[in-house]
Amino acid sequence: MSDTVFIRELRIDTVIGVYEWERQVQQTLLLDIDMCADVAAGAATDKVEDALDYSAVSDRLRQYAAENSVQLVETLAERFASLVREEFRVSWLRLRLCKPGAVAGARDVGVIIERGERP
Repeated sequence: MSDTVFIRELRIDTVIGVYEWERQVQQTLLLDIDMCADVAAGAATDKVEDALDYSAVSDRLRQYAAENSVQLVETLAERFASLVREEFRVSWLRLRLCKPGAVAGARDVGVIIERGERP
């Protein structure tokens, strides 16, 4: 199986950062995620319950970020990856988490991680 379900530029509002002023405000992060998923079952039945529900994944990531505060983008990326792999039974994912405006002169900064084994 080499099917991929993806989400691009998901806006996630959260408290994140190492500076005191960052701990007082919400910032918007951008997330891209590619997830290994067999789309055949969902395609055959045309039912979302037989597919990897990207809306449910998006909602869960936003919920997690709203309820948890971290300092580093790296920490949040790892937690997101673990959450998706465990709660949505995703065997492999590639996640890109960006923090726009974090560095003067750069559009954004962030991390790209891959977790799991791609079939």
